[in-house]
Amino acid sequence: MQSKAQIDQLLRQKCDAKEIPGVVAIAATGNEIIYENAFGKRDLGKDDAMTTDSVFWIASMTKAVTSAGAMQLVEQGKLSLDEPIGKVLPDLASPQVLEGFDADGEPKLRPARTPITLRRLMTHTAGFCYHMWNDDMGKYLAKTGMPAVTTCKNDALKLPLTTDPGTRWEYGINIDFIGKAVEAASGKRLDAYLRDHLFAPLGMSDTGFKITDAMRQRLVGMHARAPDGTLAPIPFELEQEPEFHMGGGGLYSTAGDYIKFTRMILSKGRGNGNQVLKPETVALMGQNHMGDLNVTKMVSADLTLSNHVDLYPDMDKKWGLSFLINTAKTAEGRSAGSLAWAGLANTYYWIDPARDVTGVILMQLLPFADGKCLEAFAGFERGIYAGLDAGSGKRAA
Repeated sequence: MQSKAQIDQLLRQKCDAKEIPGVVAIAATGNEIIYENAFGKRDLGKDDAMTTDSVFWIASMTKAVTSAGAMQLVEQGKLSLDEPIGKVLPDLASPQVLEGFDADGEPKLRPARTPITLRRLMTHTAGFCYHMWNDDMGKYLAKTGMPAVTTCKNDALKLPLTTDPGTRWEYGINIDFIGKAVEAASGKRLDAYLRDHLFAPLGMSDTGFKITDAMRQRLVGMHARAPDGTLAPIPFELEQEPEFHMGGGGLYSTAGDYIKFTRMILSKGRGNGNQVLKPETVALMGQNHMGDLNVTKMVSADLTLSNHVDLYPDMDKKWGLSFLINTAKTAEGRSAGSLAWAGLANTYYWIDPARDVTGVILMQLLPFADGKCLEAFAGFERGIYAGLDAGSGKRAA
C-alpha cells in the first residue's frame, strides 16, 4: 500500500535527521493490524534499534485504562458516576479551593461549593489541576513543600482545587483519584485490579506500573529537547515501589499492547475473545459528559515538561469518560466524535469508531506537545486515512 511506504518514509526521515530519537507506530481496524513499524533508536546514547515491542512510559495514556476499570465497577453498581465521591474517598468529602495568595504569600483557601463526583473527575471538571499547567499550583507546592504527583507519594494528592467542581475544564490529577476509587470499591490495589480485569483478559502482557525484567530489556530511554532543538538522553524512571499506583500516568506499555486496549473500545468492549465492558458502557464513554463546557488551551507553567497545548484550536472539543472528543472532522481525516489522548513524553493515540480505525504512536521525549513529534503523529494519521480511502476506492465524505 502506497500510504504505508509514505508513513515509513516520514518516520524514518524524522529519526535519521535526529528530529525524534525513535518511534513505534501501529494502526488497526476492529479486525486486523493495518500498519506496524519501528524506526530510530531506543536511546540516543546506545546502539539498540527501536523495535515494535519496545516498552515506553505511556504517562496519561494510563487515564483511559484506569477509567475503563472504574466503568466496570460502575456497571456492577460498586461506583456511581454522580454521587459525591467523598462517600468512597473520605479525603474528597470536603475539598478546599485555592483562591490565590495573601500579601504574605500564604495560600487563601475556602470550601468548595459543589461536590466532586466520578463524572467530574473523569472529565477533568472536578477542579484539580497539574502544576505544570497552573502557575498558582506551582507556587502552592513551593510554599507548602508538597511533593509532585510523579513521586507517587500519597501526600502529593492532598492538594486544593483551583475551581469549584463542575464549573470549568482543567486538566489535572483527577484520574489518580479514580485509581483510588477503583481500589476502594474493588478491595484490590490498582495494579492487581487492572491486571485481573483488563490486562489479562485483553492479552496485554507487556503493560504495568512495575517494569518487569523482561520489559526492562526493551525499555526506551527518555530524552529532553533543548531550546536549540537538539535531543539528549536524560535519566527518568517512575518510582517502582510507589505509595500509590498513579492511575493518571503510571503505566509502562508497548504499542502492540495499547492497541489491544483501543481496539477493545473500537469493538464495543470486546477484545481477545473477552467482553470486558458492556457495549452500552463503551458508547457512554464516547459521549460528551461536560455539557456546555469546553476543553481549553493548556498554558505551560513549566516549559521543560510541556509546551503550550492547543490541539485543533478552531474547534470545540469535549471530554468523555475519559477521552478527548473532536467535534468536527480533522485535517488528518479523523471523524467527528472520535476519541483520543496522549502522554507527557509524546505518546499519542486516537480511536475513530465511525471509520473503524485506531492508531497509537509512541516516542519518548520531553517537553510534551513537541512540534516534531506532533508532525510525526499527524503524518502517520494522514497516511492511515489515505490508505483507508484508497482501499475503499473513493475519498471518504
